[in-house]
Amino acid sequence: MTLDTNHLFTLDARRTYPVLTRGEGVYVWDDQGNRYLDAIAGIAVVNMGYGRGDVVAAITEQATRLPFAVGNIFASEPAYQLAAKVAAITPGDLDWVHFTSGGSEAVEVALKLARQVCVERGEVDRSTFISRWTSYHGATLATLAVGGARARRRKYEPLLLDVPHISPPYCYRDGHADHDGCGERYAAELESAILQVGPRTVAAFIAEPIIASVGGAISPPEDYWPLIREVCDRYGVLLIVDEVVTGFGRTGKDFAVDHWGVVPDILAMGKGISGGYAPLGAVAVRAGIRDSFREAGAAFEHIFTFGGNPVSMAAGVAVLDAWKQEGITARVAGLDAEFRALLEPFRAYPFVGDIRSRGLMAGIEFVRDQATKEPFESSDGVAVRFREAGLKNGIVVYPGTGMADGARGDIISLYPPLTITHDELGELAERLTATFDAVAPSLPR
Repeated sequence: MTLDTNHLFTLDARRTYPVLTRGEGVYVWDDQGNRYLDAIAGIAVVNMGYGRGDVVAAITEQATRLPFAVGNIFASEPAYQLAAKVAAITPGDLDWVHFTSGGSEAVEVALKLARQVCVERGEVDRSTFISRWTSYHGATLATLAVGGARARRRKYEPLLLDVPHISPPYCYRDGHADHDGCGERYAAELESAILQVGPRTVAAFIAEPIIASVGGAISPPEDYWPLIREVCDRYGVLLIVDEVVTGFGRTGKDFAVDHWGVVPDILAMGKGISGGYAPLGAVAVRAGIRDSFREAGAAFEHIFTFGGNPVSMAAGVAVLDAWKQEGITARVAGLDAEFRALLEPFRAYPFVGDIRSRGLMAGIEFVRDQATKEPFESSDGVAVRFREAGLKNGIVVYPGTGMADGARGDIISLYPPLTITHDELGELAERLTATFDAVAPSLPR
């Protein structure tokens, strides 16, 4: 079939996009017959792999029976079913779940919930959010505002809310390669920001438990999250954790925050919740937040047309059933050491500054000089070179830029499907090696 390619507004008009036609397991194929190992699972989305007939059957059955239910008038059976399944695995008493169409919407809802619960509790001055640099929370204006990806924010700055940002726990670049004890410094910075803004005006602090696409799997010091929780509690600030990328087993725990035994007040999720089979995100809140709405006799002033869509709910139910039956979280935990060892040889390349991984997510940071950690210039387009070379070598990797100083600093991230096999991990390493070898001669010296 000949495609008319003159009308699709792609993100980059300078680039010719391969046209995908099908997927199976960890692989996708384009219309030219090229096969790619999808080492990013569609950016941590297709966690359960492509071509799952069980999920497709559930979607088909639900679409035939009931494709839509307007969310401010009706609920649906699969929505109740999925909420119960999510509540069963979220940390602590995060037992109340609201559904959206994706991760950006989930974070947007989390912000609105945090603001409104402050109002319902009589704390109407709490309207400020605090976030971190080198983070990503979504593509809407509000989520860009709380996000800390300077390059993605730059052209929209005049439209964004004024959100105070603090440092990320980025030990590779802040001189604290040894994580022990440096969580106190980051927690003190949050406390200082709260005091500067005014403790009674701060609604929430929002952060990813492990920094994902912008930072490439940056894990914090072990004492970081317990100390952050303590600071938030000290000043009555809600803690919002963004698990859109890291949730549903990606890091070897059901949710990444489980690594530290911390329970946030609000948890945003998406991507893996439906495995890419339908648009879906969600927000889970603690029982006390739900109680505040009830006690105030107030409804949540919000609706998205496709929030809680029955077809998406059915996809989520089927995906989480398979996820549980196949023991995906334990499987990922078991592959953690193998995946880390598989990546270790890439440190030998002189342009690799840092490799970080947790479970089945990883980031490889590129530098011009390993000793000084000097990044390449943004105009060199290093991360994009690796993406394009990867496609030629049959592997999909995710480029990122700006983590060094907001403009410079290149990484590629890896988020393979959580169903990937031992042999497929070996193939991933081979194709990645071919990609590195192809790019190496062209890098600036």
